[in-house]
Amino acid sequence: MTAQRILVSGRVQGVGYRDWVVRTAQRTGLTGWVRNLRDGRVEMVVDGDEDIVAKLIEGCHQGSPLARVEHVEAYPAGEERQHKGFTKRFTA
Repeated sequence: MTAQRILVSGRVQGVGYRDWVVRTAQRTGLTGWVRNLRDGRVEMVVDGDEDIVAKLIEGCHQGSPLARVEHVEAYPAGEERQHKGFTKRFTA
């Protein structure tokens, strides 16, 4: 098991990117959350099987069909591992 904080930049707001993340995470059994940031990036914390989290991170480089991803960063999330399900949060 692993928990990763992921930041995605590019054209990732207003293009269904967060919905894509939620659907993908729920379909693969990951837990955590995703939200827009005021600076235009999308942030998420994802918790689950290491291989599945790695596949999600890889998929984040593409994302939703209308997204244009420029950069994906992933970091260990530390003590964030207290999630039930996968949710979309308000902009931070």
